[in-house]
Amino acid sequence: DGRMPLTPLVSWAQRHEEIYLRVELTDAQVTQGHGAKGQNEYEFSLEFLLPVKSEVSHRSTQRHVNITLQKEQRGWWERLTRQERKPVFLAPDFDRWLDESDAEMEIREKEEKKNKLKSQRHEEKGFVSLTTGMLFVYNLVQFLGFSWIFVNMTVRLFIFGRDSLYDTFHTISEVMFFCQILAAVEVLNAAFGVVRTGVIPTLIQVVGRNFILFIIFGSVEEMHNQPVVFFVFYLWSAIEIFRYPFYMLGCFNTEWKTLTWLRYTIWIPLYPLGVVAEAVAVIQSIPIFDETKLFSIPLPKAVGASISFSYVLHVYLVLMFLGLFINFRHLHKQRKRRFRTKKRKAN
Repeated sequence: DGRMPLTPLVSWAQRHEEIYLRVELTDAQVTQGHGAKGQNEYEFSLEFLLPVKSEVSHRSTQRHVNITLQKEQRGWWERLTRQERKPVFLAPDFDRWLDESDAEMEIREKEEKKNKLKSQRHEEKGFVSLTTGMLFVYNLVQFLGFSWIFVNMTVRLFIFGRDSLYDTFHTISEVMFFCQILAAVEVLNAAFGVVRTGVIPTLIQVVGRNFILFIIFGSVEEMHNQPVVFFVFYLWSAIEIFRYPFYMLGCFNTEWKTLTWLRYTIWIPLYPLGVVAEAVAVIQSIPIFDETKLFSIPLPKAVGASISFSYVLHVYLVLMFLGLFINFRHLHKQRKRRFRTKKRKAN
């Protein structure tokens, strides 16, 4: 039929690089600005103020057709069409309308947001790599310390035989003091979530070892040349020379299968043996604390006595085996979790 095409309502807005057109059409099938509804054809033509690029993107909704055009040159147009009198069907799109300074603000805000995100990501990355670096150095220092202890004790055992058992404290204690004081960092790492591990098991181990080292061995001269010192130190360092290199590799998300297996297995015999050796040390020190009255707890003059530190040690012996039980369970769970997930991944 010879009906004239109708002109739809068109609203427009701009940014520095784009022109937005919104054509008011219901259920339109669009071919570059042509729409159809029932028998009516709609069309409009606009002669733009300045050239636009040929690629056009459009999206139809139920009530509109949204068209986006790219300006050939970035810039702000004072109007949309070449002729000064705007066509009747054309109106500003107030939803998207911005004047030039607002549009510039929008660009600036976008840029700022992008930069902020970038710097945040950068900071996070920096922080992560700094933490990882520090963890690596920490584990390396501990590994070197305990390796020195282990190798030194082994060599001395071969050279001096049984005699080396009696002067372990004099030759090894300073490095052991250093390593065990440094081990307190692990409690902090666990507490602040730097490493994913339980605070309680770490605390039990660090406090327990330092108690043996500083109170039982360190404060009592008579304990210095007891052979039990050798066994305690040897068992401690034997566990650590596998634990710390495992953590060092963990800093780089790599693992060495054998080392992983050793780290999660070697403690099964060594850890209980270590606690037994520590218990022997405590039992041997009890008469010495009784005799020397060291660390004894004074009572009021009326009673006229003091409670020997050995009572504390009796309680400590019970706590040691409780600690062993708690940590053993924790380590066993860790081991099961580690190897179960490995198997699942292999299938």
